[in-house]
Amino acid sequence: MAVSSEAAPFLVDSHCHIVFRNFEADLEEVAQRWRDAGVKALVHACVEPAEIPAIRSLADRFPELRYAVGVHPLDTQHWHSDTAAVLEAAARADDRVVAIGELGLDLFRATNLDEQLAALGPQLDLAVALDLPVIIHCRDAAEPMLAELRQRERRGACPRGVMHCWGGTPEEMEGFLELGLFISFSGTVTFAKAEPIHACARLVPADRYLVETDCPFLAPVPRRGKRNEPAYVAAVAARVADLRGETLAQVAQATTANATRLFRLPHQVV
Repeated sequence: MAVSSEAAPFLVDSHCHIVFRNFEADLEEVAQRWRDAGVKALVHACVEPAEIPAIRSLADRFPELRYAVGVHPLDTQHWHSDTAAVLEAAARADDRVVAIGELGLDLFRATNLDEQLAALGPQLDLAVALDLPVIIHCRDAAEPMLAELRQRERRGACPRGVMHCWGGTPEEMEGFLELGLFISFSGTVTFAKAEPIHACARLVPADRYLVETDCPFLAPVPRRGKRNEPAYVAAVAARVADLRGETLAQVAQATTANATRLFRLPHQVV
């Protein structure tokens, strides 16, 4: 359901993948729909370095788009000895790069924890060195992710960032909040059986959460199973508002302020 810009004055889709080929045919129409829905800014994630030139071109095309550079934990085959340097060069070359990621751990679809950690560590180091936040993918891996971040916090090397597409429990969320991280809710918060995510949406502090689509994946109800797109972040925000007993305008205001602060989005964008 599209929500008018009057109902949702400002929304930020804090995680999208419109570089994917299933947006090629109608991306201008997709862009018009996100603008009509009140989406003033988008943060585009990156799964591996070969995507960076195309994402940069999208930022040229859509001035409201900012982006991250990184290697996804399910794409460790793209991690090489020079990858950290490639990511650093891309981040330094364009001030529209606002984060490192998406990086993280995924033990739901893979078991190569050592390889994932080998790609994760240098990216976390790079974020600290560049003073950029991280976009963290964490699926069935809260324990090793918390262990990694906690040991970094002890030595003053834990970057700020966001747990994207949150799918954990309130107890796990509390661990990441204690590390200063934000929690981002996607279309999964609209799923009827996603009770732990619902609980997290109710409990998360107002100054520590974001909304996202993770499009083209995880379209919210009632579009579940279809291609997701940035305009549908309005449905995510509406469901979070229901769960928190707030208005959509309140959620839009809070999440836009939080995304602006985390990613240091320029005022001319939001």
